[in-house]
Amino acid sequence: MKKLWRHVSHDIGIDLGTANTLVYVRGAGIVINEPSVVAINKKTKEVLAIGSRAKEMVGKTPSGIIAARPLVDGVVSDFEVTEQMLRYFISQVHQKRFVLWQRPRVVIGIPSGVTEVEKRAVESAAKSAGARITYLVEEPMAAAIGCRLDVLAPQGNMIVDIGGGTTEVAIISLGGIVVSRSLRVAGDELSEGVMQFLRNEFNLHIGEQTAENIKFTLGSAYPAKKVKHMPVRGRDLVTGLPKQVEISSDQLRIALSKQIRVLVEAIKTTLEETPPELVADIMKHGIVLTGGGALLSGLDRLVANETNMPVKVAEEPLASVVQGTGLIIEDLDQYKDVLVSTQLQKGL
Repeated sequence: MKKLWRHVSHDIGIDLGTANTLVYVRGAGIVINEPSVVAINKKTKEVLAIGSRAKEMVGKTPSGIIAARPLVDGVVSDFEVTEQMLRYFISQVHQKRFVLWQRPRVVIGIPSGVTEVEKRAVESAAKSAGARITYLVEEPMAAAIGCRLDVLAPQGNMIVDIGGGTTEVAIISLGGIVVSRSLRVAGDELSEGVMQFLRNEFNLHIGEQTAENIKFTLGSAYPAKKVKHMPVRGRDLVTGLPKQVEISSDQLRIALSKQIRVLVEAIKTTLEETPPELVADIMKHGIVLTGGGALLSGLDRLVANETNMPVKVAEEPLASVVQGTGLIIEDLDQYKDVLVSTQLQKGL
């Protein structure tokens, strides 16, 4: 029997995050959620693993192999590796039998306030990886759309997207960002705070993944009724031998208070710069927290106390940005005005 081949273009939305990359396929939803990590042979420059397999190697590789993130603070730090990572994820989407895939249209979320060079780096990497047309959207806008906020209406919406490398604070109205802040204080900084606390207090050295696990298990932004404890294992910086200590959620909350204070102050400063009519809308609808950092226990309560505003955490904080890029790719005509124009597009 003769095989029939179909030409299909799976338009996709991508949350190209510092910590994780999520991919949304038009008509299918989120199909990929993997760490933004690539393992590379330093001598041959060969890519050995991407995503989850590469993250398992972090902190465990021999000297000839590195497992690293090609994005730093939400922007491309290594163009070639980012291109290979994107090519891998795009090819994963199109691995279907009897289908000849066309180059897809791609919507990618980027931090607000990135430079024109950084925009072009993302756009060029996507094009080299197989994208037919690449559209860029600022992450707070994508997150707000993903949270089902009416960003096109003449009303104020406030979104705080706490990712791995950056925190995006934005006031949105009429399809545009009225006031915004982009901070390099986010999930990675909180994990670093955990590592620094253990070094200073216990002379204990731990890895990134251990710090991340401690952060999600014990981390909090607001005093809890019940104090939790957790054993932590690492290497003693004095003797070089294995060592175990026990820490409490109260200790960790105090250790992370500096980074959390920076986030809260950014939110308050953004509100101070917001036109009063939009502030009135935000008082009515509330501040929405999203991104992995929104899962930090008590953060919503702390922000509510500090701002005197209602605060809520998004239903799917880890997926808000990619859901937003997906909704945009599903209806480009409706959301065309929220997209970021670039010099590369202007030159077409």
